[in-house]
Amino acid sequence: MLIVAICLILLGIKVFFVKNGTFPGGHISESEAMRKRGIGCVQSQDREARCKPRNGVVPLKRQ
Repeated sequence: MLIVAICLILLGIKVFFVKNGTFPGGHISESEAMRKRGIGCVQSQDREARCKPRNGVVPLKRQ
């Protein structure tokens, strides 16, 4: 328990000691370096791919 508490405190230094501090984003789309390389979230890429028509057929939208 002590090790976990120490880890949380070390990870939260920015949150605890900086005004309006937040934990760093863990999502790929929040990373500027990944966006520059054109790397995105798999779920977002899948959603975009499903919305593109294949062979002129538009996919049905779920309700």
